[in-house]
Amino acid sequence: MKILITGGTGLIGKKLCSALLQQGHELTILTRRPTVVSTQCKAIVSLNEWQPEIIYDAVLNLAGEPIVDKSWTEKRKKCLCDSRISLTQELVRHIEAANQKPKVLISGSAIGYYGNTGDVIVDETTSVGSDFGAELCSAWENEALKANIRVCILRTGLVLDSSGGIFKKMQLPFKLGLGGCIGDGKQWMSWIHIDDYVSIVIKLLDNEKAQGTYNMVAPEPVTNQQFTKILANKLSRPSFCNIPSWFLKLVLGERAELVLGGQRVSSIRIKELDYQFVYSNLKNSIQSLCTVDSENTSSNHV
Repeated sequence: MKILITGGTGLIGKKLCSALLQQGHELTILTRRPTVVSTQCKAIVSLNEWQPEIIYDAVLNLAGEPIVDKSWTEKRKKCLCDSRISLTQELVRHIEAANQKPKVLISGSAIGYYGNTGDVIVDETTSVGSDFGAELCSAWENEALKANIRVCILRTGLVLDSSGGIFKKMQLPFKLGLGGCIGDGKQWMSWIHIDDYVSIVIKLLDNEKAQGTYNMVAPEPVTNQQFTKILANKLSRPSFCNIPSWFLKLVLGERAELVLGGQRVSSIRIKELDYQFVYSNLKNSIQSLCTVDSENTSSNHV
C-alpha cells in the first residue's frame, strides 16, 4: 500500500513506520523535520504537496503536539488544537479533493475523551467528558469522521515503550528511589504496550470491515497505586515518595487533571477484531520493557 502518515516521527509513529516498511508498504511522512525521516520513506513538509492526482491507499493521522509538556496558556491551547483539529480538517479536505480517495483514514484521539470517570468502566459508547482534554478529543474526532471513506478513530491510552513516553519518564525517579503514587493513587491508568498498539493499527489498516472508534488500551487497566507497586518491585526500589495532589495542582495548574484523574477503559471493540494481546498483563509488559531497556543500555556500553 501507499500510505501517507502524519506524526510519523513521534513515539508511536516511528515504531509503526518501521513495522509497515518491513511489510513492504510505501510510506510518505508529513513532517516539519524531513532530515529525521528514514531514507526508506518519502518526506513532505506540507499537505499542499498532495496534489489530486497523487494516490494514497491509506492515511494514518497520528500528529499532535504533546499535551502535558507545557502550561495551558491560551496560546498553548490554540497550538494543541491546531496540531490536531486544524491539521485533520486540512487532511480531510485533501482526501475529498483526491481524484482517487484513500480507502481508509485511521486518525488519533485519546481516552481523555471521557474525562475523569472515577471507578466506572467506560467503553466506546460512553459520552464525552467536559474538561479541556475531552473537548479537544471530541472536536478532533469529529473532523476525522467528516471524511467520506472508512474511518477508524484511535482513542489512545498510556502507551508504554522503553524508548520514551510516560514509561521512560517514570523510570528515572524510581531508579533513584524517589518513585511513588501520584495523589492518592486511586486513579485508573489504562495502558497499552507499544508492540500491541502497532499490531492493532496494522490490523485496522488491513481489515476492510473495521471502522468507528476503538479504545487503544490493554484489557487489564490498573490504578496508579498498582502501577507504582509493580514498577517499584521490578526495579527493586522503594516507592514511598508520593506526590501530593496540592503540589501537582500548584505546579501543573489545569493540566493536573490529566494525572490526578483517570479512566477505567474497556477494549471490547479490539476483542471483536479477534486480536490477541501479547501484553494483556502490566507485570509482563513492564518486564519486557525493562529487559529491552537493559539490553539497550548494555549495547551502548560495548
